[in-house]
Amino acid sequence: MTKQSIFGRISTLLRANINSLLDSAEDPQKMLDQLVRDYSNSIADAESAIAETIGNLRLLERDHEEDVQAAKEWGNKALAASRKADELRAAGHTADADKFDSLAKIALQRQIGSEREARSAEPQIAAQTEIVDKLKSGLNGMKEKLEQLRSKRSELLARAKVAEAQTKVQDAVSTINVLDPTSELGRFEDKIRRQEAIAQGKAEIAASSIDAQFESLEDLGELTEVEARLAELKAGGRPQAAIESE
Repeated sequence: MTKQSIFGRISTLLRANINSLLDSAEDPQKMLDQLVRDYSNSIADAESAIAETIGNLRLLERDHEEDVQAAKEWGNKALAASRKADELRAAGHTADADKFDSLAKIALQRQIGSEREARSAEPQIAAQTEIVDKLKSGLNGMKEKLEQLRSKRSELLARAKVAEAQTKVQDAVSTINVLDPTSELGRFEDKIRRQEAIAQGKAEIAASSIDAQFESLEDLGELTEVEARLAELKAGGRPQAAIESE
C-alpha cells in the first residue's frame, strides 16, 4: 500500500466526516469531541496500514538477507568443491576431480541465482523504505495535528461559551430597556402616570366641592341677616345698617 493511497483514503474520510459535522452542528462541544474521535480513529487506521506496509518491507528485507546469505554459502561450497577437485587432480584422481568440479559449477550457478534474487529485490526494498519513512513522517504529522486540534478544541469551546454568555446578556438587556416605550417597564410607567392623573383630577374635584360648601355658608349668613332685619321692621323698629351695628 502506497503513501498516497493510505493518506488519500484517510483524508477523504476525514473531509466527509468534517463536512457532515459542520452541516449538522448544534452543540459545539459535541461537534469538536466527535471531530477529535474521528481524527483519532483515522490515526489508528493509518497506524494499522503503516504497520502492514512495514511488515511487508521487513519480509522483503528478510528474503533479501536470506538470498545474500545463500549466495555467500553457495560461494563457499563452490570454493570448497573446487579445492577438493584440485587436490584430487594433483593426486592423479582425475575422474573424482571432475565430479567435484561439477559440484563447484552447480554451487556457482546457485550462488549466481541467489545474487540475482538479492539484486532484483534491492530497488523494491529501497522504494518501500522511502515510502515507510514518509508514512512515519506523515503519521507523526497527524499526531501533531491531533494535539493542535485538542488544543484548538479548548480554545473554541471557551470562545463559544463567551459568545453564548454575551448573547444571553444582550437578550436580557433588550427585554428590560427602560427607554423603549414598548417594553414592560414603559407600559407600567404609562399605567402609573394615568393613575396619578386620575388622582390629581379627583383632588381637584374634591377642592371644588369644598369651595362650593363655603360659598353656600356665606349665602346662608346673608339670608339670616335679611330675616333678622325683616323681623325688626315688623316689630316697628328701624333696622340698623350693618355698619352701625358693627
